[in-house]
Amino acid sequence: MRFAPSPTGMFHVGGARSALFNWALAEQSGGTFVLRIEDTDAARNRPEWTEGIISALAWIGINGDSPHFEGPYFQSAYEQQHREAAAKLLKDGRAYHCTCTRDEVKARTGSEHQGYDGFCRDRGLAEGAVRFRTPDDGITVVEDKVRGRVEFPNSAMEDFVIVRGDGSPLFVLANVVDDMEMRIDSVVRAEEHLSNTPKQQLLWEALGAEPPQWAHVPVIVNEKRQKLSKRRDKVALESYRDEGYLAEAMVNYLMLLGWSPGDDREILPWSEMMPLFRLEDVNQSPAFFDEKKLRAFNGEYIRALPLDIFVARCEPWLDPSWDRGVFGRVAELAQTRIAVLSEITANVDFLFLEEPVFDQASWDKAMKPGAAEIVSSYAERLETVSWDAESLKVALEEVGAERGLKLGKAQAPVRVSITGRTVGLPLFESIEVLGRARSLDRLRTTLTKLT
Repeated sequence: MRFAPSPTGMFHVGGARSALFNWALAEQSGGTFVLRIEDTDAARNRPEWTEGIISALAWIGINGDSPHFEGPYFQSAYEQQHREAAAKLLKDGRAYHCTCTRDEVKARTGSEHQGYDGFCRDRGLAEGAVRFRTPDDGITVVEDKVRGRVEFPNSAMEDFVIVRGDGSPLFVLANVVDDMEMRIDSVVRAEEHLSNTPKQQLLWEALGAEPPQWAHVPVIVNEKRQKLSKRRDKVALESYRDEGYLAEAMVNYLMLLGWSPGDDREILPWSEMMPLFRLEDVNQSPAFFDEKKLRAFNGEYIRALPLDIFVARCEPWLDPSWDRGVFGRVAELAQTRIAVLSEITANVDFLFLEEPVFDQASWDKAMKPGAAEIVSSYAERLETVSWDAESLKVALEEVGAERGLKLGKAQAPVRVSITGRTVGLPLFESIEVLGRARSLDRLRTTLTKLT
């Protein structure tokens, strides 16, 4: 197997899905996953994009720690082999030099949309770009493990360029030669590459090698059923990682984009999914990347973490100055309420700040007429009440009952006074951890603001 991304931007979730499909097949067959960086587009490549690919793959478990992993290799290191392959094709009469410009082709054909007309096929030129000589008739059949039998009429394929006029090989040739050099026998990649496949298959055959087994997996689309776009959609795997999605949740979700294990289960660890994966079960229809569903998956995985692991996973989002002992007292409560790890900050920061960060929308929603009386009465009770969550709850229920309010209504101004927000950790456990003095200070601060 091979995964061959270009380092021209952030690592696309669609690329991650293709990589995982390849990884699953390599692991279950005892084969090899080759990471090849296709870095021949010097104008667009950047070293940081290469590092991003490697680190993103490592995050989802595809790295050199496994005996099934090889690489990274770089396409640019194989330029000599690319040139030698082009020379062989020229020598065997399967390719020829061409000096035609686009304008010249247009002038001869009368259309800029018509393919190359084969003008230089028999001119015997010794310089210029190199074109592959495609068959004039018949069909090229691609046997695809996802798409089935796909036929391409040879008459619809122009003699395509494999080497530029300056002697540098194009992707279509370099990709084939690299796969041959690395002994790739199975290519699993995105559907968008299907149109390249008949050309590459002809090149494999012309170079005297058996083409690999092809498999083209469905395109990934957004909620409007448009193909995921870097310019329009949130597609960078690194962005999800940095937001606090768990790698195991992301792997689980990506594997289900176009494939199902065949039962009603969706939450499955890699160790269970990997042996079940089959290319023949991959759907041909576009796969919808549903961020809400991914978020729900992530919440499930967060809640399933052992508490000590959850605490460790939260560490990057906790301020170094925050008391870890205090955090430990509320960690279990927070674990049931967040869907991504970055949300831990807003859930617990009120415990460590001099005063909470007031969300204006929350303040406006909670501080309705009568809020001052509720806060004032509750503050009076907090001066003497037993300091445990149940007693703190009963005290507020009594304040609400005196005003004909249920607990949900009565606690709104108190919650915002204590935490700064209308939603968050359980209120009375939060007050218990915050302590009597600091809780009273916050209620009195609210009263000052209101009056």
